[in-house]
Amino acid sequence: MRDLLRSGRVRLRDEIVTDPALHLTEEQAGELTLDGEPVTASRYLYFCLYKPDQCLTAMTDDRLPCVGDYLPSELKTKKISPVGRLDYHTTGVLLLTNDGELSHRLTSPKWHQKKVYLVTYSGEALTDREVALFAKGMTLTEAGHAPEKLKSAELILLSDQQCRLVLTEGKTHQVKRMLAATGRSVIALHRESMGPLTLHEGQKPGEMYPLTPDEILALKAGTELN
Repeated sequence: MRDLLRSGRVRLRDEIVTDPALHLTEEQAGELTLDGEPVTASRYLYFCLYKPDQCLTAMTDDRLPCVGDYLPSELKTKKISPVGRLDYHTTGVLLLTNDGELSHRLTSPKWHQKKVYLVTYSGEALTDREVALFAKGMTLTEAGHAPEKLKSAELILLSDQQCRLVLTEGKTHQVKRMLAATGRSVIALHRESMGPLTLHEGQKPGEMYPLTPDEILALKAGTELN
């Protein structure tokens, strides 16, 4: 947040705002802009973090780096938390918000939110056989566990060691388990999008940006939340 202020992107009317401690009236808050676009005053906050590698999807941890470490100190009291989870080594789009209802809907299987992953794997190149298997909805049969039927998923072949996978559910380690069931191993996993939410051009690991009003509306529309 301080970086946004220092960059001169936040304005009140025609004046650049640089003081993070500036107190605004309700009328003034309605006149704030970010990059020329109105900033919606709300008790709910929404951010898209580029989750880096070797980072826990947690707000605090005594041993390992976590996504909470990337939250500016002035936001740590706003009850912001990640929506869903990404594994320790998985990178990419992670929504942070204190909007509990939206968070619940985005993680509920009822709303079928699409999540797109770029997968780098080892083993034989995936083929049209796996494309058809994933589209049908594969059943995971793992030792010590009851068979688990998965929903249809879109597998897009990119190269001999890379593919794109589109899911509408988020079971634990799902991508790794799906690839393992075909005899492949995931080397790297990157989430490119979650619903309509994507990383901004030039956004680097560990950086986050506040969602625009249009991005917030698009997320809510996808879960019929008005």
